[in-house]
Amino acid sequence: MPGPDKLTQHYLKFIVNQDTCLTNIINIANSCINLGYWLKYFKYMSTIIIPKSNKTLYNQLKAFRPIVLLNTLGKLIEKVITERLQFTVTSNDFIHPSQRGELKFKSTMDAGIVLTHIVHSEWVKGKSTSSLAFNISQFFLSLNHKLLTLIIEKVGLDPKVTSFFANYLVKRKTSYVWNDFSSPSFEVNVGVGQGSALSSILSALYLTPFLYILEK
Repeated sequence: MPGPDKLTQHYLKFIVNQDTCLTNIINIANSCINLGYWLKYFKYMSTIIIPKSNKTLYNQLKAFRPIVLLNTLGKLIEKVITERLQFTVTSNDFIHPSQRGELKFKSTMDAGIVLTHIVHSEWVKGKSTSSLAFNISQFFLSLNHKLLTLIIEKVGLDPKVTSFFANYLVKRKTSYVWNDFSSPSFEVNVGVGQGSALSSILSALYLTPFLYILEK
C-alpha cells in the first residue's frame, strides 16, 4: 500500500532502473547527509487504522491496529542508510555481542543456540539455570531522542551523519486515515517511526549501553 506520495514499489523499481533518475535519487540522499537535514516531504506519513479480526466488540483502542505508511522514495533512502549504518556499527564492534534482534544475519535460532549453550555450560558446573523474558510495550515510541543522539555520537560516525539523525528524529507529521476520513496532520515527535527500516537498527543502538551495563 503506497504512502502519502502514492508511489508504489512497482513504479519505484521502474524509476531506479533509469540511470538519470537513480543518479538524482543518490544526489538527494547524499545531500541529506551532507546538510544534516531530512526533507520535510519524507517526514509526512499516513497512519491507517485497521480493525483487528475476530473481535467481539470494537469499542476499545486495542481492537484496532495502526499501520504507518511512509513516502516510498524516503523509505528507499532509509533502507540504504540502514545498510550502511549496520555495516559500520558491526564492523567497529559497537553493538553488544549479545544483541541478536534487529540485525542482519542474526535470528531467533541464534538466540536459542546461545541460550542453550549457556544452560548446558552451567549444567556441567552442577548449577541450576533459569531465564527471564519480557516484552517492552511500545518500545519504538519510547526511545528518548536526546539519548539516542548521544549514542549515535559515540558510534564514531562523521559529524554530518550525527547531525542528520538529530534532524531526522524530529518534526515528523502524520494524519489518521479511517475509511474515507482523513484527519489534519499533526506532529508525532516521539520515539522512532513505525514502519521505517531505520527504526530497527536505531533501537538496537539504543539498547547497546544498557546491555553493557547489565554485563557488569
